Amino acid sequence: MLELDRVVAGYGESVVLHEVSLQVKTGTLVALVGANAAGKSTIARLISGLIDLRAGSLRYRGEDANVIPAWQRVRQGIIHVPEGRRLFPMLSVEETLVASSSFEPVRSRRKRNLERVYELFPRLAERRTQLAGTMSGGEQQMLAIGRGLMSEPTFLILDEPSLGLAPLVVEQIFEVTRALRAQGLTILLIEQHLKGALALCDYAYVVENGRIVLEGSGDALLADPRTREAYLGKLDQH
Repeated sequence: MLELDRVVAGYGESVVLHEVSLQVKTGTLVALVGANAAGKSTIARLISGLIDLRAGSLRYRGEDANVIPAWQRVRQGIIHVPEGRRLFPMLSVEETLVASSSFEPVRSRRKRNLERVYELFPRLAERRTQLAGTMSGGEQQMLAIGRGLMSEPTFLILDEPSLGLAPLVVEQIFEVTRALRAQGLTILLIEQHLKGALALCDYAYVVENGRIVLEGSGDALLADPRTREAYLGKLDQH
């Protein structure tokens, strides 16, 4: 579904990604793991069209995605749930969800999609009139994911969904991610929570200093002495 081939990208004069290559096949959950500032979120922003490609290629469903503007990528099913949630604090839960389904054809299926989100996250149904800014961090993360699902993604990017959350809430978020994967949704999961991400994924890439340094199945990477020595102690602090 998605392929990055020797991608170079960054901000201003700074190059962050150095010839990054990766693939996400339809219906799979691929994990992108690594330490803070390794370049993981830059990959997410590149895929969703928030930064420009400098070299290499980005293809989505076999087509050159680099020429597609960010708003159109959303309509083609690329939905990015960003790190830090980025909610409007003065909107209620339901207002947030409704606002993210304002374009056709998803607008005509808004009621069905609301029911789906509330089924996945019963806490949101209980708090549908509550302002987003007054919710706990875990509830805000649920709302951020729900907002993404209202746009009917075919390719969902979850950028650090467990960041700053209590272990019990992290497990709830991972359970929902597992359920979405079981429903056939293609997911790119970006995480510092290495063991949790590798336990969920079909395939994983380890990013370090803007480069892919290891790749393989989650089980293979967990068993790899290089992963355990270099990353497990640093990343899996939850």
